[in-house]
Amino acid sequence: MNGATSRRRGPVGRLLDRVFLTGTIVETEPIAARMRRIRIGDASLRQLACRPGQQVRVHVNDVLSIAGWRQGPGNLLRTYSVWEHDPAAGTLDLCVLDHDGGPGPGAAWGRAARPGDRVRFGRPEGGFVLRPDAPYHVFVGEETASVALGAMIAAVGPALNVYGVIETATEADRLPMPHAERLTWLTRGDASAASSATLAEAVGRLALPATTGIAYVAGEAKTVKLVRDRLVADHGWDRRSVITKPFWSPGRTGME
Repeated sequence: MNGATSRRRGPVGRLLDRVFLTGTIVETEPIAARMRRIRIGDASLRQLACRPGQQVRVHVNDVLSIAGWRQGPGNLLRTYSVWEHDPAAGTLDLCVLDHDGGPGPGAAWGRAARPGDRVRFGRPEGGFVLRPDAPYHVFVGEETASVALGAMIAAVGPALNVYGVIETATEADRLPMPHAERLTWLTRGDASAASSATLAEAVGRLALPATTGIAYVAGEAKTVKLVRDRLVADHGWDRRSVITKPFWSPGRTGME
């Protein structure tokens, strides 16, 4: 077993097994330049309810070990959007961003994950999910949002209902999105993803239908606000039609 899980030890271990799910990594692969797809399998995942856009909390350090707690309680869990859930196969796919080889516990777990490793994680949660009854959908974000957005885009249906802007540092960082031809792709290079006026301006230039749809905007907190304001000011949208999810801000991750 890897550092994320451990053998059952006493009542605490048994409680964790009742509260959290446990699965085995069955496959890993690079899905983009800095993103690794990790597929977890278990029979319990066949009955799992998971809406496109939801996320799970993964034990990236062992909560039952002294070594795990030495990492600090804030480094025991990391949250990842679900890329794909296949009930028939009993699998759940996560995509883990490697922040340029940084020492963070989530990135370290993603780099070390191997088939056969056991993983403990929470049930899918969160309200940043697809609204299937919307007349059309607008998806906006960068790398940290692209997994959730990709899962929602895959569930939309007809490509004509899809609009959006996805920003990445390089073209190699782009995830293989469904309906990619319907999206505007931006490459920022060495510029920061925080407070991205470029992303907001591209949203302002989108040729959207005259009626309001539903927008899903995620990523860095200030960028999310800039994009929402552009939809309101340039497209005349009601703020209630913009579903937002700030995943991070400079110096702070895991904004849950």
